[in-house]
Amino acid sequence: MNDTLVLKNHLKEIRSEKNLSQNALAEMVGVSRNTISSIETGQFCPTAKLALILCVALDKKFEEIFYF
Repeated sequence: MNDTLVLKNHLKEIRSEKNLSQNALAEMVGVSRNTISSIETGQFCPTAKLALILCVALDKKFEEIFYF
């Protein structure tokens, strides 16, 4: 097994498809715009709770947004 698994995401693409700004998505899920930006760029790995909240807000399954 690879010890350097990094959780990646399609958050920016999905957010753009839904015509949401980083700020709008941040307000929907209760975090800062900076947090959304950091997740999109891979600088921050969301908690399981935040990842699931993002899934609900974007009406997507976990594996549609996040991957290794």
